[in-house]
Amino acid sequence: MSSRIRRCPHDRRYTLSDLCPVCGRPSRPAHPARFSPEDRYGRYRRAVRRWNTPE
Repeated sequence: MSSRIRRCPHDRRYTLSDLCPVCGRPSRPAHPARFSPEDRYGRYRRAVRRWNTPE
């Protein structure tokens, strides 16, 4: 169990567990990753996000 708050993307409930207690699906971190100007992989992460976003 993590001490950071997480959120279920399906029903938008907040929890501390890795699985949503209501629907049983995996939860995701509720906050974005920290910004760093020396981020070596940011360009790739943004490209994947653009590729997977429906228009």
